[in-house]
Amino acid sequence: MTETTLVSLAAVAGLGAFHGANPGMGWLFAVALGMQEGRRQAVWRALLPLGAGHAVSVAAVLVAVRLLDVVSPPGWLALVAGVMLVLLGASRLVRHRHPRWTRMRVGLAGLTAWSALMATAHGAGLMLLPFVLSSAPAEAAGAHCHLATAGVGPGLWAVTAVHGGSYLLTTAVIAVVVYEKVGLGMLRRAWVNLDLVWAAALVATGLLTLWR
Repeated sequence: MTETTLVSLAAVAGLGAFHGANPGMGWLFAVALGMQEGRRQAVWRALLPLGAGHAVSVAAVLVAVRLLDVVSPPGWLALVAGVMLVLLGASRLVRHRHPRWTRMRVGLAGLTAWSALMATAHGAGLMLLPFVLSSAPAEAAGAHCHLATAGVGPGLWAVTAVHGGSYLLTTAVIAVVVYEKVGLGMLRRAWVNLDLVWAAALVATGLLTLWR
């Protein structure tokens, strides 16, 4: 594994941790379920579908783009990814509401779908595209800009696994600590709007993708 691949995976893990730290991406839901049922097991039960939904959303975007890569003109994917990141980030800066679920008590399938919806709305999969898009070698000038495969940066499934694992670990730690020790009152005392930070990061990443 090359140094570049390790750095890319570290960045992917960092993005997963950032998502996990955002209350709107799942841990607040898990804590609310625990408090609603009055038991720690409800918090733990929510974690698996939250992680599964997040991973499904990310994997779906990366696989779809991988399939498009087969027929796309050179450099097309990087251009489209950059534009979509900028537009999504700008839209969330202007309007950063979360999709609303109709009820708090949902089954495992419903919670998985909710998590996938939230990850998609936040552009989780799109944000990872710059880490798996890699330019063709110099001697292959004119070849497609292609998604990383074996031997060229982190692979699709490695990116999905590392990002999803980091998201789930961060979500689990925060949910348990808040439920067991801190309580939801801390949101009123120490609130940081991570949605706005994430929106700005989307725009910045999109611009860098278009510039490179």
